[in-house]
Amino acid sequence: MSRVGNKPVPLPAGVTVTVKDGVVIVKGGKGELSRVLPVGVSVELSGQEVIVRRADDSAGNRAKHGLVRALVSNMVVGVSSGFEKKLEIQGIGYKADVKGSVLNLNLGFSHPVAFAFPAGVTVRVDGGTKLSVMGIDRESVGQAAAEIRAFRAPDSYKGKGVRYVGERVRLKAGKSQ
Repeated sequence: MSRVGNKPVPLPAGVTVTVKDGVVIVKGGKGELSRVLPVGVSVELSGQEVIVRRADDSAGNRAKHGLVRALVSNMVVGVSSGFEKKLEIQGIGYKADVKGSVLNLNLGFSHPVAFAFPAGVTVRVDGGTKLSVMGIDRESVGQAAAEIRAFRAPDSYKGKGVRYVGERVRLKAGKSQ
């Protein structure tokens, strides 16, 4: 049995969940998210909890059971408190700034890198080197943060580049004489 899938999702105050025609819609103070349910998994409301059930014990439905429960839980957390990924830029002359819905990055290339972040995601820059990627959809926040990091991943010799806050980069030894 799926340990994750059997755990009910508690609903905080101000969050409503509706299930209609195989689509789960979660509304809260920060916005609204919806997701199509895969075949073989159903979602039902029980008071202030959401319960995910599977049709049978086939391998595919067992795999989807825990997945759907985690996705619904992320939707509930997203519309109530939101998600945030923090990045930091390290390197001389490396910096970032936001103009409208475009993040401009100077990462040591001969040209600045412009990143138009997707709808539903906001980026805030503190001090030119600290980035916060925020939004209600965990998937899009994580994807936007990964795309920003991919422009200049941390170098393994000097450690320069864009990294997540708290990420440890193991530096290699340089050339020995």
